[in-house]
Amino acid sequence: MAILRSSRSQLLCPLLLLLISAQAFSSQYKVGDLDAWGIPADANSQVYAKWSKYHYFKLGDSLLFLYPPSQDSVVQVTRQAYDACNVTDPILRMDDGNSLFNITAPGVFYFTSGSPGHCEKKQKLQVAVGSGNGSVADGPSALSDISPSYPTVFGSIPAGQSSSSSTSSRSVPALAAAMAFGLLVYAASGGGFM
Repeated sequence: MAILRSSRSQLLCPLLLLLISAQAFSSQYKVGDLDAWGIPADANSQVYAKWSKYHYFKLGDSLLFLYPPSQDSVVQVTRQAYDACNVTDPILRMDDGNSLFNITAPGVFYFTSGSPGHCEKKQKLQVAVGSGNGSVADGPSALSDISPSYPTVFGSIPAGQSSSSSTSSRSVPALAAAMAFGLLVYAASGGGFM
């Protein structure tokens, strides 16, 4: 019986460790980096299109919108509402000034300011999230109008992350914590250490 219990724990512990560590590789992106969430300057009206183009988003990641809550908000809308700057019937409304959108499904997500007139001034964001096999649910070229002009041969290469573009510095400590937790579970289940 002890042998059966030991082999079961040896099988379950690596699986548990894998599941926990998968969450450690997610990133939190501050939308717009240093520009934050606001009406873009005339000289940089495509800031959000460029920002989205140079980031690779995956399931488990999250988008952080920072803005003064008394002056702005964020709404998630359909593609039609995004194109028409129609914010009257949003999918989701966030207005606390520190809004976090968790990416839980593949596809293309559309965001704009909920404040009147801001969308027309280019305060809007389109984000494509792959399904893990390199495709996006809304079509293969969902961001083609802002994508680089060079071909991608072996899939997309994530852009290097600077300290201002992502707050994923917690990934390494989270992975270490997940590994420590897995080892503790393994030891507590009677697996012991060699």
